[in-house]
Amino acid sequence: MKTIAQLTYIPLSEQDPREKVQELLEHLAQYDVDIEVGYLSTTVIGAPKVIFELIKDLYDTMSLESEKFRFHVELHSPEKE
Repeated sequence: MKTIAQLTYIPLSEQDPREKVQELLEHLAQYDVDIEVGYLSTTVIGAPKVIFELIKDLYDTMSLESEKFRFHVELHSPEKE
């Protein structure tokens, strides 16, 4: 089974948020997931355990590195492989 999560990260205290967004995209590359980068959000597809670990790790990373942010997570129903 694979879980699909659509992630939107919005750094609120940055002059140019693209750098922070790019750093998080590079961080995602360490996970065994499929990544689809869109204009406003990124979709990750993978095993449920990996997706939830990834979400927690991203949140923890953003909390340490960003003063203020919004992090929207939309979970889609799982797909059977």
